[in-house]
Amino acid sequence: MRPIRLDMSGFTVFRDQTTVDFTDADYFALVGPTGSGKSTVLDAICFVLYGQVPRWGGARGIVNALAPSAVEARVRLVFESAGDRYVATRVVRRDGRGNVKTSGAGLQLMPAGFDVSKLDTGMDLADLGEVLAGVPAEMDEAVQAAVGLPYEQFTSCVILPQGQFADFLHAKPATRQQILINLLGLQMYERVQVRAAERGKTADAKLTVVDQSLAALEDATDEAVESAAEHLARMRELTGAVEAAVPGLRAARAEEEAARGTRDTLDAELGLLSSVRTPKGLAEATGAITAARTTAEQAAEAVHEAEEAEEKVRGELTAAGDAGSLRLALDRHTELDRLTEQEGWFAGKVSVAEVECRDARASADLAESEHTGAQQLLEQARQDYRDAQQRDRASALRGHLVAGHDCPVCEQKVTVVPQVPRESSVRLAEAAGNAAREAAEQATARFQQRDAVARNLESDLERKRGQYEHHLTRLAEVRKAVQGLPGVEAIQQRLAEFTRLQGRLEDATAAVRSARDRLRAAQTGVRTAEEQQRTAWRTFDAVRDGLARFVPPPADRDDLAGAWASLVDWARAEHASRATARAAAEGSVTAAHQATAGAHAAIVALFTAAEVQPPATPPTVTADAEATLIRAAAVTAERAEAAWQRMTERFEQAREQQDQRMVLQQESRVAKSLAGHLRANNFERWLLEEALDLLVDGASGILRELTGGQYELMHDKGEFFVVDHHDAGLRRGVRTLSGGETFQASLALALALSEQLAGMSTTAASLESIVLDEGFGTLDAATLDVVAATLENLAARGDRMVGLVTHVHALAERVPVRFEVHKDARTAYVERVGL
Repeated sequence: MRPIRLDMSGFTVFRDQTTVDFTDADYFALVGPTGSGKSTVLDAICFVLYGQVPRWGGARGIVNALAPSAVEARVRLVFESAGDRYVATRVVRRDGRGNVKTSGAGLQLMPAGFDVSKLDTGMDLADLGEVLAGVPAEMDEAVQAAVGLPYEQFTSCVILPQGQFADFLHAKPATRQQILINLLGLQMYERVQVRAAERGKTADAKLTVVDQSLAALEDATDEAVESAAEHLARMRELTGAVEAAVPGLRAARAEEEAARGTRDTLDAELGLLSSVRTPKGLAEATGAITAARTTAEQAAEAVHEAEEAEEKVRGELTAAGDAGSLRLALDRHTELDRLTEQEGWFAGKVSVAEVECRDARASADLAESEHTGAQQLLEQARQDYRDAQQRDRASALRGHLVAGHDCPVCEQKVTVVPQVPRESSVRLAEAAGNAAREAAEQATARFQQRDAVARNLESDLERKRGQYEHHLTRLAEVRKAVQGLPGVEAIQQRLAEFTRLQGRLEDATAAVRSARDRLRAAQTGVRTAEEQQRTAWRTFDAVRDGLARFVPPPADRDDLAGAWASLVDWARAEHASRATARAAAEGSVTAAHQATAGAHAAIVALFTAAEVQPPATPPTVTADAEATLIRAAAVTAERAEAAWQRMTERFEQAREQQDQRMVLQQESRVAKSLAGHLRANNFERWLLEEALDLLVDGASGILRELTGGQYELMHDKGEFFVVDHHDAGLRRGVRTLSGGETFQASLALALALSEQLAGMSTTAASLESIVLDEGFGTLDAATLDVVAATLENLAARGDRMVGLVTHVHALAERVPVRFEVHKDARTAYVERVGL
C-alpha cells in the first residue's frame, strides 16, 4: 500500500480542510513540535482504512476523530496497492445527543490514469470508478482485499505507530507466523490443500453413487438386449395379423347391425301401434264444458241484480244530503257555547291588568321625580366642588403673601394677610359630592327598576286586551255563522239517518263484490274445461302425427270421442299385419351374429398364439371392440419396443458408468496425494521457515550496521534472540534489551520486513511503503547517522516509499521531502518543503 493523497477536515486537530500530497515523495519526514499533529496524519490513514487508530484503544475511540466543537469529520485517502489505485472515504458525525457515529464510508477502484489534482476542484467522487464498498459494514472486507493486510498486521508492517514499533519483534510465534502467511500469500496453498481434500471426498462420494448405479444395472447384458429384440419382432407380426383380420370382422358386424336395424324398426312400429288407446275420462271432459258454461251464465245474472240494488241505495244516500256540512254546522253550535262561556273570564283579566298597570306607572313617575331631584343635587355638588377648588387655590396663595407687599394676582398692596382656613374646602365639597352621587345612583336604580315593572305590566295589558278583542271578534263571527242553521237536535237526527244509509250501501257493495267473485270463478271453470278439451285434441293430434308414416284415416273434428275410436281400431289392424314380418327379421339377426362371433374368435386366437393376453371385449362386438383389438396389438408392440429401448439404454449406461468409475478412481488418488503434500505441517511449514530465515538474515545484517557489529539477530523455534559479540557471543532474548537496543532491533526487523519480503509476496499485500513513528531521539549521533544512511539506501532503490515521524532536526535535514506540521489556536496545517 502506497499513499498518494490525504484530505482531512474536522479530524482531531485538523479543523480546517487540510491536504497532504505524497506524490513523488519516495522518502519523506513528518516534522514539527511535539503535539502539533504529526502522528495524527498517520492516524488519519489508519482511520480512513480501518475505522480505528492504535492509540485510541479500539473502534470505540471513534469520538476522538472529531475536532473540539466540530459536528463532522471527513477523511479521504487516495492510495495504490499492487498496481491499482483506490480512494477510501470515511465520515463521522455528532448527533443532537452528543453521540459520535460513522455516517458514511466507501472504497472505490479508480480508473487508470486519473489525475489526482482534479480533487482540488471539489470534484465529487460518488460516481467515479467501481464501488467496492458503499457502507461502513462493507469496508473491512473490501480494504483487506485491496491492501492485503488486516488492521493488526497493517500497524505492524506498514505504519508502525508510537508504542507499537516493537510489536513484530515481541509477537508470539503464532501471530508472527500469521503475518508472514498474509505477506507471502501462503493462504493460496492452504486453499489449494482444502480444495484438493474436498475434491477427493467429492470423487469418493461420486464413486459410491456410480457403484450403486452399476449394481442396479447388473441385468443390462448383451443377452437381455437380444431377447428384447426378438420379442419386439414377434409383437410387430401380431400387430400386422390383427390389422389384416379386422376388416372381415368389421364387415360381419355391419351385416349384423343391418339385420338388427330392420328388426328394431319393426319393434318400434309395433310398440307405437300398440300404444294407441282411448284416453281415460274423455266422456267426463266433454260434459264438463257444458256445465261450466251454464254456471257462468247464472253468476253473470246475479252480478247484474246486485249492482242494481247498490245503485238504488247510493241514490237514497245522495238525497240524504252532505254529512260533512251537517257535522260542520254541529261544530259551529258547540263553538258558540264555548266562546259565550269564556267572554266574562277574558273581561275580568283585562280589568285586573288595568289596575295593576296604573299603580305601577304611578310608582315609576314618583321614582322619576326623585331621580330628577337627585341629579339636580349632584350637579349642585359638582359646582360646589369647583368653587371649593378656587377657594383652596386662593388659600394656598396666602402662604406667600407678606403685609405691605403687592399681591402677585391682583398686584395691589397687601395690608393684612388673611388667615389660612384650617379645613380644605375641596375635601368638604368632595365629601358632599360623594353623598350626592350615591343618592343619585340609588334614585336612578329605583327609577329604572320601577319603570321596567311598569313597562312589563303595560305590555301584559296590551297582550290581554288583544286576546279579549280577538275573542269578541271570533264570537261575533260564530254567532253570524249559526244564524239560519238548523237546530242541534235536527242536525243530529239527519246525521243518524245518513249513518244508516251508509251501512246499507256498504252491505250492497259487499254483495256486488261477492257476486263478481262467483262470476270470475265460473269463468275460470269455463276456461279450464275448454283448455282440457283443447289438450285432449292436442293429444289426439300428437298421437295421429306420430303415425303419419302409416297413413291413418281422417278424423271428425266435431266428435272427439268418435275420432279416438276410429284411430284405435285402425292401429289394431296395422299391428297384426306387422307381427308376421318381425318373426322373419329375428332369424336374420341370429345368423348375422354367429358370423360376427366367428370372426372375433379368429382374432382372439392370434393373441393366444403369440402368447399375449387378449383384451377383454363385451359379448356383443362393437366398433369400440374392433378399435380395442387393434389398439391392444399396437400397445403390445409399443411396450416391446420400449422394453428393448430401455434395455439398450441401460446397457449403454452401464458402459458409461464403468468408464466414469475409472476416471473417478484416478481423480480421487490424485486429489488425496496433493492434499497430503500441501498440509500445513509439510509444504507451508517449509515455506515459512525459509521466509523467516530470509527475514532474520536481512534484519541481522541491518542490525550489525546499526550497532557497529555488536549485535546480530537469530531465531530458534520461532523465537527471536540477539547475539552480543561484545559479550563473548552471548545470546539474549529480545525482551531483555534496553529501550535503545529494542528500537535498533525493531528498526532492523521492520526494514528487513519491508526490503526482503516485499519481493516474495504473491498477493496484494506487497509492502510498498513503510512509515516509522518512533523516538529517534533515543539514538546517539553515530547510531542516528547509521539509521539515516540505512533509510536513504532503502529509499534510493525507488521500489517503495519510506517515511518517518521525528522531531530530531539532524535527521529531518537529511530527508529530501519534509511535511512540516504547525498548529495555531484554531487548527493544525501541513506544509510540504523540499523536492
